[in-house]
Amino acid sequence: MDQVDKVTEQWRAARPDLDVATMAPIGRLSRAVKRIHALEEQTFATFGLNMAGFDVLSALRRSGPPYALSAGDLLASMMITSGTMTNRIDQLEKAGFVRRAPDPEDARKILVRLTPKGLRRIEQGIVEHVATQRQILSGLTDKEVAQLDGLLRKLTQSLGL
Repeated sequence: MDQVDKVTEQWRAARPDLDVATMAPIGRLSRAVKRIHALEEQTFATFGLNMAGFDVLSALRRSGPPYALSAGDLLASMMITSGTMTNRIDQLEKAGFVRRAPDPEDARKILVRLTPKGLRRIEQGIVEHVATQRQILSGLTDKEVAQLDGLLRKLTQSLGL
């Protein structure tokens, strides 16, 4: 019996008229997400990054050579405000991980490009990030990981995500 079980048992006793069957999985999912974020932030911090910076560097790396995207393309991939994106790019530029440059195909646009330092950082960071994720799910078998993935996909789709 864990803390979530205790809470749901208390609600069953206090309000037997309520169906609290969904309380346990949502509670566990919420607790897991908080712990996962904390572990990921620890990993990112070892590379002088946070989750926000890692997301930008990851998007640039996944885009393939020359590892450059417009701020608008980055913005669309992360579903954040333009002000937030500008701040993220500013911080990464100060750290020497990205630089802004005119788009050679459209001088009105600015591209955000990984620097060699930024490329090295994301290449190192992604290896550790995947290792952290593997450790997080180490209590599950490969089959259970696949089942969890399928259930979470179904959940996110039902939520319109």
